[in-house]
Amino acid sequence: MRVKLILPTLLCIISLFSSHQAESTQAPLIIGIDADLSAVAIEGGIAISRGVELAVEEINANGGILGRELKVIAKDHRGNPARGKHNIEQFAQLPNLLAVVGGVHTPVVLAEIDILHAKNVLMLVPWAAGTPIIDNNHSPNNVFRVSVRDAEAASVLIDYVKARGLSNIALVLERTGWGRSNHESLTLATQEKGVNISAIHWINWQQKDFSEDAEAIKNAKADGVILVTNVPEGAVVVDALAEQGLSSLPIISHWGIASGQFASRLANPISEHDISVLQTFHFQHQKNDKAKQLLEAYYNKYGLIDTAAIEGVTGLAHAYDLIHLIAMAADKAGSTEISALRSALESLENIQGAVKYYDAPFTQERHDALWSKDYFMTKFNDKGHLVTVGDK
Repeated sequence: MRVKLILPTLLCIISLFSSHQAESTQAPLIIGIDADLSAVAIEGGIAISRGVELAVEEINANGGILGRELKVIAKDHRGNPARGKHNIEQFAQLPNLLAVVGGVHTPVVLAEIDILHAKNVLMLVPWAAGTPIIDNNHSPNNVFRVSVRDAEAASVLIDYVKARGLSNIALVLERTGWGRSNHESLTLATQEKGVNISAIHWINWQQKDFSEDAEAIKNAKADGVILVTNVPEGAVVVDALAEQGLSSLPIISHWGIASGQFASRLANPISEHDISVLQTFHFQHQKNDKAKQLLEAYYNKYGLIDTAAIEGVTGLAHAYDLIHLIAMAADKAGSTEISALRSALESLENIQGAVKYYDAPFTQERHDALWSKDYFMTKFNDKGHLVTVGDK
């Protein structure tokens, strides 16, 4: 009698377990976004989100990944490392998480590195340049980046300084892990390339006054400034220099001020300043078929806009390429298991992205896809939009 009762119960349990497994297999795969969506680099966070969304729509339209749709879940870290860590904790609990796309702020990503590896979560970085993000001493390494790398950016910035005929520069760096990363790489690059650093000045997030430092830069007779800040602090620096009569002093900037709305924050018209900005992507620069496909998809979803007016365009293109790369890795691996995805990402070859043609985007030893040869300098036009040098 007991056997007759037990058997149906076991069959019911097995059926429920099998049903749960099938449901889990068919549930959408999750792409998490952990970005600044409301603080000092909101335009960069929005650009990242849009790049992810456009790539996901294309992938889903072509059958998804291994027959499963992708779903995007976005969380706002607000530029706060503690909040970023909390977001990663929450993402790690999702059973169908494929990867987290994180960035804009190096300090946030750096704070997340250990927990990413402790929870065995893959992170794709489309915007955060700190060298230690990739050189993080974790093996295996779960972080893959299509973005600027500070160690590489320094040589490009200093080469541009020399091309402009400048030899005595001041450094203005935000007082964060990103600023410290650049301090190290820029100091090394200036020593190697024969450029003198007249002074080093630091600025805190949300600092409103830079007048004493601007006066010191003037007194040091610097013939140029290398700027490593985000938009709010960058505007404070440029305005303070203008108050010292240094509106025309060449400013060679890392890409932090490219996230959007920089020109509108300045007291004087952008045309009165000489500001050059490091970039890796611009629709005027990249004209391959994948970039054209991205632009068309952008227009279709978000409306027609001057290509130069698309804010944070590097984050848009980097995120777009990263999602396509992880999809190709999953297809190659035939699996969404983390170790299989990692190995597949490290062995992808010959892929046309929007940003570039990737001979091999990543290897086991190299998780950065972009290097100094992929960077270029841009200028602000009279409308406050970045354009490639020579365009208006």
